[in-house]
Amino acid sequence: MGQTLFDKVWDKHVLHGNVGDPQLLYIDLHLIHEVTSPQAFEGLRLQKRKLRRPDLTFATLDHNVPTIDIFNIKDEIANKQITTLQKNAQDFGVHIFDMGSDEQGIVHMVGPETGLTQPGKTIVCGDSHTATHGAFGAIAFGIGTSEVEHVFATQTLWQTKPKNLKIDISGKLPNGVYAKDIILYLINQYGVDFGTGYALEFTGETIKSLSMEARMTICNMAIEAGAKYGMMQPDEITFEYVRGRQFAKNIDEMIPQWKQLYSDEDAYFDKIINIDVTNLEPQVTWGTNPEMGVSFSTPFPAIKDSNDERAYQYMGLKPGQKAEDIELGYVFLGSCTNARISDLIEASHIVKGKHVHPNITAIVVPGSRTVKKEAESMGLDKIFKDAGFEWREPGCSMCLGMNPDQVPEGVHCASTSNRNFEGRQGKGARTHLVSPAMAAAAAINGKFVDVRKVVI
Repeated sequence: MGQTLFDKVWDKHVLHGNVGDPQLLYIDLHLIHEVTSPQAFEGLRLQKRKLRRPDLTFATLDHNVPTIDIFNIKDEIANKQITTLQKNAQDFGVHIFDMGSDEQGIVHMVGPETGLTQPGKTIVCGDSHTATHGAFGAIAFGIGTSEVEHVFATQTLWQTKPKNLKIDISGKLPNGVYAKDIILYLINQYGVDFGTGYALEFTGETIKSLSMEARMTICNMAIEAGAKYGMMQPDEITFEYVRGRQFAKNIDEMIPQWKQLYSDEDAYFDKIINIDVTNLEPQVTWGTNPEMGVSFSTPFPAIKDSNDERAYQYMGLKPGQKAEDIELGYVFLGSCTNARISDLIEASHIVKGKHVHPNITAIVVPGSRTVKKEAESMGLDKIFKDAGFEWREPGCSMCLGMNPDQVPEGVHCASTSNRNFEGRQGKGARTHLVSPAMAAAAAINGKFVDVRKVVI
């Protein structure tokens, strides 16, 4: 029997352990940020241990950083975490994409942009959205602080191999429908736990037609389906994306190996899901987890349990309403899900020559300084600012309430981020997950509109 893509990469990294038991994996790349690394570094000091592979460890600052006046960090805890990572990077010889540097940005954007993320690697980070890097054909997953310390000390990690789930996606995406809509639809159809215990492999002609940035959007949210891992077969689109980047050396020598990273025709999958996106609509979440979402024309569902009842109460909505009935107050274009240059380009097409609705506060936060500089060279910043958007410095920003960018209590926000949990964007904030195009159109119209009628 053949092997899946996941099997091939996993098996090449097993150092010890039997099939079915926890196995010791070698880790090719360890990405770190300021929130989940301080205790792990302190653990090394207390045990008088060295960092095993500083050359395979890379740091960035993203969760706590302000996006206005970035060197004026007023929150004491945030400032402590940032300065601690800066000191730890210096003490342990770790390459850091520091505050204000050309490469600084959200960890899951910095990896791909610098060429650190490559097919066939095992990649870990103390952040749940590490599955993003699986779009390159890597095994990438989030880890906890104690695991961060284990990788620091040994460059290995004990893991139990998951089962394999293939998600075959067919059909041509309609105009105005995007990768974000695919993953939101998948989760609202199958739930936030259908991927638990599985490694997800996204396949099919639809996936093959997507850009790397769109592929990353889908893998980014694998964790929202309950899966630690989301993967895609690397192909020519992948190779060309990686080629020429700072840490991507000897690419032509590596490509023959990377071309072997695919699921064999006779590979066994424990579960298979098939979806056709030919008639897919823009998606909008109404509740407090990504499963609680609908297609744009579909009314919000009836209450089926206490979770639904709590979600409707928290969100200030009722069954039978539609997305267009939501009274929005904020729009956030950003996060490791949708703050890449293609996302900003798509949104700029919608807002160009128009103006943000008077009831809306709209901000754009490029996910990295690389994206910010490229967008500014294209004049995108001027388009957004002329339309009434705030143009910010890179960082995680309003995706989560760990920095000054927060949604006021009780206010509805159209967000291109990945989680709509209670309080995720600030105490009492009401988050609706959408694509960048939907968010941009909402900013102009003051409410959700069918972006298929807006995009030309």
